[in-house]
Amino acid sequence: MSKNILIIGASSGIGEATAQILNKQGFNVYSASRTAPSVATAKHFTWDALNPDNTVFNELPDVLDGVVYCPGTINLKPFTRLNQDDFKTDFQINVLGAVSVIQNVLPRLKKSNTASIVLYSTVAVKIGMGFHASVASSKGAIEGLTRSLAAEFASNKIRVNCIAPSLTETPLAKNLLSSEEKKEASNKRHPIGRFGNVLDIASMTSFLISDDASWITGQVLNIDGGMSSIKTM
Repeated sequence: MSKNILIIGASSGIGEATAQILNKQGFNVYSASRTAPSVATAKHFTWDALNPDNTVFNELPDVLDGVVYCPGTINLKPFTRLNQDDFKTDFQINVLGAVSVIQNVLPRLKKSNTASIVLYSTVAVKIGMGFHASVASSKGAIEGLTRSLAAEFASNKIRVNCIAPSLTETPLAKNLLSSEEKKEASNKRHPIGRFGNVLDIASMTSFLISDDASWITGQVLNIDGGMSSIKTM
């Protein structure tokens, strides 16, 4: 029987690429986002992380085998220009939206023997980057949430993992890669010699959702071209 996976944010970027991979692998993909995805899904729910209406998930199948939560923010400003609303928005989209979804669908996940949750952090949590105070704070919370939920849900055979990318070419990051000069500078900052693309992250996401990763839980995986762990000479 095909597994049922809910992707929050399948309409673009990493979520869209993940939906395409999982569709090809035979999963039943359900999507939830503000706009409908171009990739075919079993069902789409209109859902907004800033104003989550979780009643839409009442139409999900009784058994859910995975959740991928993709919404994110890139609000880069000097600390003195960040106000409390900036922090609140980043926490709502990055953290509270994920909490809201997981709490709502948890009974369905518990009915699966092989459920998996995938969340997203950022390399800026591990290494510290200027102008990232708001996004890094909220994504740091996601890393803590990942480990806590992995421990709490282990008895239900629900795995929880987190991917921490570096700069990846998505619609969200378009302003950071808006010229050839910016792209070249970004390439040089990564030890592997290039910034990321959506398949780099979507491939790991689909692996973590699959049974091939059945012994992996509570991990924060840095998929970042080596930025968080190595320095070339």
